[in-house]
Amino acid sequence: MPEHLKASKGNLLIAEPFLGDPNFERGAVLLCEYDDQGAFGFVVNQKTGLNIDDVLEETIYQEIPLFVGGPVEKNVLHFIHCRPDLVNGGSLISDNIYWGGEFREVVNLLNIHKLTQEDIRFFIGYSGWTAGQLERELEQKSWIISRTTADFLFSTPSEKFWREALRLMGGNYRSIANYPTDPRLN
Repeated sequence: MPEHLKASKGNLLIAEPFLGDPNFERGAVLLCEYDDQGAFGFVVNQKTGLNIDDVLEETIYQEIPLFVGGPVEKNVLHFIHCRPDLVNGGSLISDNIYWGGEFREVVNLLNIHKLTQEDIRFFIGYSGWTAGQLERELEQKSWIISRTTADFLFSTPSEKFWREALRLMGGNYRSIANYPTDPRLN
């Protein structure tokens, strides 16, 4: 069983199986900022059914899925990536995971196929917590904290992400990964 982790920038918050909040059901949130003022991140495994091209004026010549980053400010577009060698201006979240950067550069890199969906993830909205709010949710055991890597984050299919993140943690988390969505159906 992994050592007890504390919430910190770059960690995943994995929704407890029976959280009961439709915004985070079977969700995993990448924490991008965490301090005494609060926290913010992106749900990394909830696709919208749209591609990034559907919400931009610019044409993108690849099918790059758009994700729901969370319930806050769903009219704002964000992105994370693992290519600081190509995308300038991003902020380091954790080992080889960056938030934001030069957007025009990203559009050009996508259109010449130097960036692919294995390098970048786009979100509408974000997940946010005020000072003390996330700590209260953690005390209520609403979230399981895990580490992640850029490789896992960008290459694991969204529909398998929640289960795979728990399985990788080992121990009791492997059995939690198999809990049914609705326990009445068990």
